Order: sequence, then structure tokens, then C-alpha cells
Amino acid sequence: MAITADHIRSVIGDYLDVYPEDKQSLAPALELLDNGVDITTRGEFRGHATAAAILADPDGRILHIRHLVLDSWLLPGGHLEVSDTTLLDAALRELAEETGIPAAVVTPAGDRPLHIDIHPIPANPAKGEPDHRHIDFRFLLHTTSAIGPLQTEEVTAAAWHEPDSIGDRTLRQRVIQALR
Repeated sequence: MAITADHIRSVIGDYLDVYPEDKQSLAPALELLDNGVDITTRGEFRGHATAAAILADPDGRILHIRHLVLDSWLLPGGHLEVSDTTLLDAALRELAEETGIPAAVVTPAGDRPLHIDIHPIPANPAKGEPDHRHIDFRFLLHTTSAIGPLQTEEVTAAAWHEPDSIGDRTLRQRVIQALR
């Protein structure tokens, strides 16, 4: 069964129980949900859900991918698919698709995201997409596996980076704290 608005609302609720300070930053997502907007679909440009993997290796380094279109280092992740049953499943699927690291060699740190971020995405005329927002559900995962074959349609490289290289201050602090 595909991810539902109820699932997303439940995940946000569980997340805000731990991180109540993020309620204001998540207000746009909650407003879309309150208005019955389907944020599971990529075609909803006011904001749609994405899922990302914060994958840590045994040395505490975090896997980053070099995104072809955005030309920047990002966490592995992407859009939801109809086959995804949970946001965590979506993060695991995206990780496997982009890096070749299968879910079988990954251990989630829990069912709750470590971070939820709403950020702008520039227009992509090649895909007919205007500027829009991603509501990114980021899950902490652990692995002992190496990077496998990359999805070269979107990813040009993958590398392990120290957690202090994470650009988002809140995410960086949460990752460093969780890995202690």
C-alpha cells in the first residue's frame, strides 16, 4: 500500500514529540496536509515529500552522493514511489537505487526521522518542473557495506564524509550527537 497522508502526519507527530522546536519550520507541510493536499506526489509543487538516508559507516562517516542535476553533494534520497509503504522504506529504496547498497546490509537507527527539512528546489526545464519545495524526511541508518554500483542517471560520485562536513547545522548536530 502506498504512503498515505495519515502515515506522513503520524511520522511528523512522532518527530515533533522529540523535536518540538521544529514545529514552526514544519508548518508549511502541516498546512498542506490540513488542506488535503497530496504531498506524496511529485507533481505537487507547493511541496512534496521526499526521503533520504543518513548512512553512517562503522567509523562514523556519512555517505554523500554527487547529484548530477544539482551539481552538489547530498544525502542519498529522492521522491516517493507508489510501491513504498513507509517513508523509511522510501529512504532505503532510494539508498539502494543510488548507491547499490541494499537494504539487507543496512540497520535503521529507528522508525523516526532524525531530521525533517523543507527546502527549495530550482526549476528543471528538462523535466518540466518549476521551482518547488521538498519536504525531506531524513533517516539515520548504519552499515558495514561498501558503496556498490551508482545510479549514473542522477549520481556522478559517492563518498564517505565526516559528519562535521554536513552543511545543515541542525542535521550536523543531530548526527554527531546520535553517533556518540
